[in-house]
Amino acid sequence: MRGRRPVDPDIRFAGKVVVITGAGSGIGKALALNLAAQGAKLALSDIDTDGLADTVRKAQALGAQVKADQLNVAERAKVLAYADDVADHFGCVHQVYNNAGIAYNGDVEKAAFKDIERVIDVDFWGVVNGTKAFLPHLIASGDGHIVNVSSLFGLIAVPGQSAYNAAKFAVRGFTEALRQEMLISGHPVKVTCVHPGGIKTGVARNATVCDGEDAQTLAEFYDRYLLLHSPEMAAQTILDGVRAGRARVLIGWEAHALDMLVRLIGPGYQRLTAAAAGRFFPWAKAGSAR
Repeated sequence: MRGRRPVDPDIRFAGKVVVITGAGSGIGKALALNLAAQGAKLALSDIDTDGLADTVRKAQALGAQVKADQLNVAERAKVLAYADDVADHFGCVHQVYNNAGIAYNGDVEKAAFKDIERVIDVDFWGVVNGTKAFLPHLIASGDGHIVNVSSLFGLIAVPGQSAYNAAKFAVRGFTEALRQEMLISGHPVKVTCVHPGGIKTGVARNATVCDGEDAQTLAEFYDRYLLLHSPEMAAQTILDGVRAGRARVLIGWEAHALDMLVRLIGPGYQRLTAAAAGRFFPWAKAGSAR
């Protein structure tokens, strides 16, 4: 069997202008530092200016050129202006990592409309805003790549995560359609959808909850049982996928296992997850599945 051709680890990143949202912590920060070490030029943004400043300091210590901006990805006009500003600053844009996101836990019955809308605005519309704003610049670069971060919960739904599931399933559909459009049009833009499993970031720890739930209990449960992998591992897995031009990147054994489960048994997985949630999730109540 013919072996794989060795790949230069810098071939996709050295000298490239790379945009990363949510770069102040977690996967975004790990991506920024990994890419800084590989010679990329970085446009980093986050709503958290303190976290962003720390990422910028560390990236610059690795020798990277960095443009840093506070940005709320849900504010479309500002994202559109930001894209033009980045392109003017660096002269072009090669890669965009739409990574910024938030989490919320609450049953549909109890969740307030405003809380659902907030998750959709950041986790879905933030990806759409970033994609639409930067796509013309990626096409113009002649060597573009857009990476949209969905989730394991964009592959499998679980109780209490309806808003997050909705946003992340939407990111998956949007990104997969975009990839096909780029193939049909012949535009020089690759597209990758990322599905992280349990990554040790602040997204789950800082999740808001509906009335009547305990955010601290939720955070402790995630930390103890569900957050399994480091942001650095996640970033490296993403960049390996980008380098290989993969359409989909799964992060963590649990993401691979649950993706396979859904493929094998289809909607039947819902009874299994409902039973598991009723037994183990501190915010869920056990009940009979219909």
